[in-house]
Amino acid sequence: MISYSVLDLSPIPDGSTAADALSNTLDLARETERLGYNRFWLAEHHNMTGIASAATAVVIGHVATGTSRIRVGAGGIMLPNHAPLVIAEQFGTLATLHPGRIDLGLGRAPGTDMLTARALRRNLESSDNFPQDVVELMSYFDEAAPHQRLRAVPGVGTHVPVWILGSSLYGAQLAAHLGLPYAFASHFAPGALEDAIEVYRQTFRPSPTLDKPYFMLAANVFAAETDREALRLKSSMQQAFANLRSGHPGPLPRPVDDIDAVIDPAFRPGVDEALRVSVSGSRETVQTGLAALIERYKPDELILTGQIHDHRARVRSFAIAAEAMLCLGASAMAAE
Repeated sequence: MISYSVLDLSPIPDGSTAADALSNTLDLARETERLGYNRFWLAEHHNMTGIASAATAVVIGHVATGTSRIRVGAGGIMLPNHAPLVIAEQFGTLATLHPGRIDLGLGRAPGTDMLTARALRRNLESSDNFPQDVVELMSYFDEAAPHQRLRAVPGVGTHVPVWILGSSLYGAQLAAHLGLPYAFASHFAPGALEDAIEVYRQTFRPSPTLDKPYFMLAANVFAAETDREALRLKSSMQQAFANLRSGHPGPLPRPVDDIDAVIDPAFRPGVDEALRVSVSGSRETVQTGLAALIERYKPDELILTGQIHDHRARVRSFAIAAEAMLCLGASAMAAE
């Protein structure tokens, strides 16, 4: 059975606060740890009133302290926003406090708008240096060479696992070239998914980190007791994407029974395309949908996400998804 993990954006639902969102994130991490999930990743976004994980390393530390087994990491850190040494120190500290449990996924997108990028003091040309910055960052996690003058402390010798994240062929090519694991952002930008998988697997070069490709597929899951209720839960994320595409992002909207009544028809095709790597429904429906994704893309690991307005419903959705994955694993073992 393949591993299954969680991507959480610490959503701030309409009517709630960032404090509520961060409390819910820790609760979800504890529940998904109990349910057997492998990783719990958080993502860097800035100036988003519906997302509370902007200080990603801080939230990762909060979650890692409040759990005991599950791996905790970034999915991801937008490296061009930061100096590689600073990220090495942050994640080296996390790895020192929580040995063997910290992951670092790296992306090259800004994770925000251009106004906010300037407020972050981001050099808008720094994305061009992404490959060199990744290599520099990884070097800080290695053992120190004799007489090495510049070190990440903590960080040196921690060997924090580094992933490349992406939604285009660029990330796939870089991950393959460096011999790193690769996670594709198919939960919101699936356009180049098939081509990226092919490029990554066919051009992968073994490295001291990894001897063969390791691909993680991101998928949205909205699970409930019935298919109808699951579709209602999904409507919050559909509205959020429509709001984002129309230039009016905000807190995660409350669910509705009729999504067509609240989304401008001009934005509906774009929303449907963005969220097409999604599974919604009862446990049986979700199990069938996840099996189809696994069969089609053959990931080494599945990372599930799903922004749901009601926290208890969100926890229940991940519980149903875990039940579905366990059933798929049992079926696969029986077939061997």
